[in-house]
Amino acid sequence: MLHKTIEEDIKKTAEALKKFEPKIQGKTFLVTGGAGFIGSWFCDVAVAMKGKVICVDNLSSGSKESISHLIGSKNFAFLEQDACNFSTKENIDYIIHMAAIASPPAYQKYPIESLDANIIGIRNMLELARASKIKGFLFTSTSEVYGNAPDHLIPTEENFYGCINSFGPRAMYDEGKRAAEAYCYSYFQKYKLPIRIARIFNTYGPRIDIKSTSQYGRALIKFVHQALHNEPITVYGDGKQTRSFCYITDQVEGLFSLLLAAGIDGEVVNIGNNRETSIHELSQKIIKIASSLSKPALHHPPHYDIKDDPRRRCPHTAKAEKLLSFTPKVPLEEGLKNVIGWYRDAVGIAP
Repeated sequence: MLHKTIEEDIKKTAEALKKFEPKIQGKTFLVTGGAGFIGSWFCDVAVAMKGKVICVDNLSSGSKESISHLIGSKNFAFLEQDACNFSTKENIDYIIHMAAIASPPAYQKYPIESLDANIIGIRNMLELARASKIKGFLFTSTSEVYGNAPDHLIPTEENFYGCINSFGPRAMYDEGKRAAEAYCYSYFQKYKLPIRIARIFNTYGPRIDIKSTSQYGRALIKFVHQALHNEPITVYGDGKQTRSFCYITDQVEGLFSLLLAAGIDGEVVNIGNNRETSIHELSQKIIKIASSLSKPALHHPPHYDIKDDPRRRCPHTAKAEKLLSFTPKVPLEEGLKNVIGWYRDAVGIAP
């Protein structure tokens, strides 16, 4: 059974995307990584709008729980397979390649698998797209392709090439995504495939992976867990590092808009919220909203090597506004309130 907040958010997102209903209803969406956090929400909205979804996930980082309510629906099929070798003879209208290992501790533990998902996986999906004569192909890339952007390039535009270390502890994720973007570019140039690339910035919301509460890669949900248990909020470093947090409904609306908008094949677009928030500020907001007795604990020893960790992250969003008429709607405080309420119910913590 869906949590009431998730159910309401799916309805709101479907309503916001109503103009795209003719492109969704009755169409088949192949979603790799569909049991992941963002992927499962994408599947929910597609099914809610009477689209047909084939969800492919090897569950290396996704969770079957995230899609359990969809299993059995006539418009949803789940296949526990790897995107690197998946094939189908089904008629596919849209491919959305989301399969990836996105958490730093996880992709550092499985570096080869992380590279494979982004490089072998994208090649396999692009070849499937060629064979299927699809209407649209969306690759969910990441803001990490920008690396450590200098301060004068923040907010960061899509034309920034990035400052990336190809021989470091984040290379398997960052460079895997960059290589996948290059594959998309090449297939667009050579075969005229209808490619669109989303560079996703930090996304949060109900259903974000509870199992990652000890991982820096999911700092927000870790802070929520600590605040609700009145534990110290463990902030790595001085807490001045920033991120731009985009609520899940805004992210999904942006992704659908990018996939379905007319006349923008070959475009790369930042999808995120352009409000920059320090990690220390985030911890304080969570403490306040949760009515917690916790205190921020700065300079906490990291659980992984934070070498090459971007100091600041904020998207320039003018391109999304121009091409997609997309601007995020949900304030951080409102989104955090939703996450905290959902998390209380998910783990059984009384208000």
